[in-house]
Amino acid sequence: MKTIKTPAAGLLSATLASLLASTALAAPPQAAPAAAEDAALNQRLQQEEARLRPQRAAFAGHFRQAYARYPAIPAGTLEAIAYVQSRWMHLSPEPASEGGSHQHMPRAYGVMGLYHGEGFADQVGEGARLLGVPAARVIADPRTNILAAAALLDREIRASSPLAHPANDDIAAALAAYAGFSSGDAPVARSAVMDFAHTSFAYDVLLAQDRGVNDRGIVVPERAVRWEHAFTPAQLIQQKAPFVRLDVEADRVITDQYAIDPVSETLMRTAPAGGDRVQANADVGITSTDYGPAIWNPAHSSNYTASRSASVSAVTIHTAQGSYSGTISWFKNSSANVSAHYVIRSSDGQVTQMVRNHHTAWHVRSHNSYTLGIEHEGYVNNSSWYTSAMYNSSAALVRSFCSKYSAISCASAYSGPASSGINVLPTSVKIKGHQHYSGQTHTDPGINWNWGSYYNLLNPGSGGTTKVLDSFESSVGHFNTSPAYSGSTTGISSASLAERNCSIRHNGSCSLRVLLKDNTSSSSSWAVRLLSGSGSPSNNTSLSRSNGRVGFWVYSAGSGMSVAVGIDDSDGTERSTSRSLAANTWTWVEWDLTNSGHWNAWVGGNGAITAGSVTLDAIWLYRAQTSYDVNVYIDNVTVKN
Repeated sequence: MKTIKTPAAGLLSATLASLLASTALAAPPQAAPAAAEDAALNQRLQQEEARLRPQRAAFAGHFRQAYARYPAIPAGTLEAIAYVQSRWMHLSPEPASEGGSHQHMPRAYGVMGLYHGEGFADQVGEGARLLGVPAARVIADPRTNILAAAALLDREIRASSPLAHPANDDIAAALAAYAGFSSGDAPVARSAVMDFAHTSFAYDVLLAQDRGVNDRGIVVPERAVRWEHAFTPAQLIQQKAPFVRLDVEADRVITDQYAIDPVSETLMRTAPAGGDRVQANADVGITSTDYGPAIWNPAHSSNYTASRSASVSAVTIHTAQGSYSGTISWFKNSSANVSAHYVIRSSDGQVTQMVRNHHTAWHVRSHNSYTLGIEHEGYVNNSSWYTSAMYNSSAALVRSFCSKYSAISCASAYSGPASSGINVLPTSVKIKGHQHYSGQTHTDPGINWNWGSYYNLLNPGSGGTTKVLDSFESSVGHFNTSPAYSGSTTGISSASLAERNCSIRHNGSCSLRVLLKDNTSSSSSWAVRLLSGSGSPSNNTSLSRSNGRVGFWVYSAGSGMSVAVGIDDSDGTERSTSRSLAANTWTWVEWDLTNSGHWNAWVGGNGAITAGSVTLDAIWLYRAQTSYDVNVYIDNVTVKN
């Protein structure tokens, strides 16, 4: 028997469902067509990884020194801030006069992404003062940059927490204050205008720790977050925080005001907001009226035109050259003179709308009057920002435009190679990048944006198709959480990990290595829910039920393993029957979405795939408890129709 602690419900009981019986192995598929990903882009990604890995290895030593000097900072926090701000890349932006900022966004410096004025706080100057070093050293030297960030955060922790050694979720207020979005000329207004951006920054930092990160040399240690301790329920709803970490056997966990959605596993409000409301402005955080999945958080009225002089007929894709929370804060700054209609978060694809569709955002100069602008969190010269969750979320948003505006056809999207310069495309190309319009100086989304893959997401195939959801050639893709992240996992320790591995693979050059380590304090058999898209349907590619089969190649470097999958259906989550694996060989496993004999109800489901469109929730790994480490390798997660 296990317990669940939720923000509103307190302690609840839930029993892990019994392991499913093994069935015969499915036959391997026909040879799949080559991946749609551009070969040149894959090569660039591999070159980038080879260049960044030694730098990222050096950062780890600098983090250790910073913790020794500032012991009040919880372990893992600095790594998480670096992940949120730079994806562990030492930022050296060009001068603004040479195109170093995008949408006049304040530039960030170093691996910690410290701001240096330009409308935000002067974290570089203040950090240099605290360390007693020149500001130029904070900008240029990664070690000093990390120490400066640590000094700034240590000051905020000591000002807000009475604890000598606070936990990670004790410092949410300190993280929000540290974010650096205020100009420094006056105290931050604790209003709805600023709270959402500051809270988003604190949430992003804690989310990186809650999930853990192990990808391309970036390592953020996994440390569970007590979300209900760090934030109010209203803030958790806004951020769609994945605080439900244990198996929920019922359709919903319900209280007087809140319920847990069994599919997205996030908190929902079931009654009008009461005393826990965190905004003075009722508009902030409500659902967008233009696009249901988006949060509505308006830009400052001085940063856009509250009308249009032309009808909507095109979409502009941007890379923000900054963080999600920083971009939102900048568009709310009255002196920014820029905006976009939507901003998308890298980690989970969360969408915030800041300008109504029928108003004119200021994002692409002379073409503002007829375009819709989407800012994607990240930097053009670091591919780590372009996650599967971000691509899927962005494509879903643009597909909604194609269905709403007759002048925009998803088939008219650009699908050619990515480039790093200005490449003006004809007006007949309706969905394209900032760099593809005339009269521009910015070159986003740039060399790392996968236009071919994005086009396929905008125009999903019909009829007989094979789609590789995750090939693991350039990243961990949808599987960006550790095996121990989901609380429905039992029997393994938090030292277990999932990482891209290029020594053992079935297709291409790389696979996903899942290292399972026993939890020595538990005698339970292993049941591991390896989440896809963090367990949220909005972070995954839609799968068509019609004549659909989902499968993957799997290699177990040990005996006794079996696997299954979970599918998010319209009424909850269904879990498949399990497949036994032979040891030390690649095996193809597959399940038929239309065959009810392949499915059992799990959370809120009915034991059959009934919706026309569903998403992959997780790959399940089972084994009897053992004290030995077991490696499992997964390759080419595929859906066939």
